[in-house]
Amino acid sequence: MDKFLIANQFEHLQDHICKKVQEIDGVAFFKEDKWQREEGGGGRTRIIEEGGVIEKGGVNFSAVHGPVSDLMKKQLGLDGKEFFASGVSIVLHPFNPNVPIIHMNVRYFEMDTGVFWFGGGIDLTPHYVIPENAALFHAGLKKVCDRFKADAYESYKNWADDYFFIPHRDETRGVGGIFFDHLDGQSGKSKDEILNFCIELGQLFPEVYQQQVELGKVKSYGEEELQWRNIRRGRYVEFNLVHDKGTKFGLLTGGRTESILMSLPKEANWFYNYEPKADTAEALTLSMLKKGVDWLGLNN
Repeated sequence: MDKFLIANQFEHLQDHICKKVQEIDGVAFFKEDKWQREEGGGGRTRIIEEGGVIEKGGVNFSAVHGPVSDLMKKQLGLDGKEFFASGVSIVLHPFNPNVPIIHMNVRYFEMDTGVFWFGGGIDLTPHYVIPENAALFHAGLKKVCDRFKADAYESYKNWADDYFFIPHRDETRGVGGIFFDHLDGQSGKSKDEILNFCIELGQLFPEVYQQQVELGKVKSYGEEELQWRNIRRGRYVEFNLVHDKGTKFGLLTGGRTESILMSLPKEANWFYNYEPKADTAEALTLSMLKKGVDWLGLNN
């Protein structure tokens, strides 16, 4: 499939997700910021703020191309002169501490040598971990993965556990999800099949998030829960700025700063040596932020 047709499908995916997220929020609408990249290509950054559910969120689309810089060659081990990259990325930060943060991205990369690959993933970051809700999220991901490849869920789930991990805290960012990268012709699937998997994952995004919103938005909260929400947001910021490869690569290679940093929340807090009281929902949450949790088995 032609790279421009792939970008077109990603662009339509952004439209679909924005429409569904607006329905979930019920109040706010996305504001669009179209931009052009001097070296080639551009994108559409869409931001939603101060809504009925979402305090701050973004759904970005980009399709960029141009010469391969020395830094890109070093970071990605590329062999070629020109590249093309397209993708959709999403992060939503809710008001209610009982509704989780969610992130997703799908992307395509192609070199003038003909080398190509897809990557992406989706993960859930609850402020309060509820195993039943985590299991519901993972069950949705498993269905999509099973249609793509028999061992995809287990493989991509473990990959997500390793990727969305904060080593200096020795904790996962949340309850994980799936993550994959460099899926190409050697993966046993065709380009069309991998693209269809990425699109299906994107179409699943608003469905699984609506489930989480409906489960959490009816719960009340006070200042203590908001403080905990902001502490957990602080962990999210730490991961994105210190460990996330996509964020660091984008900033190092002259990517569009505002679009890259749209993933950060409006507010976040840090308290020195903060430890929740024993036997609280906060303490339980910290105890479950570990790699290798079988969320599906845990709920059976």
